[in-house]
Amino acid sequence: MDEEIKPKPVDPLALADVSRLSVDEIEARIVTLKAEIARLEAALASKRASRAAADAAFKL
Repeated sequence: MDEEIKPKPVDPLALADVSRLSVDEIEARIVTLKAEIARLEAALASKRASRAAADAAFKL
């Protein structure tokens, strides 16, 4: 059972050609990405809090 090591997929937004986008489209994309960053930061904070609670529970 030889398993190939597959490369990690790259986010298509990271490679998107933005040279053809208008100023308004770029600004809209920035707003969307900032909202996504905020969502991810909230998820990360929640996971860290859960991890800290679990770590504290197992230290008893």
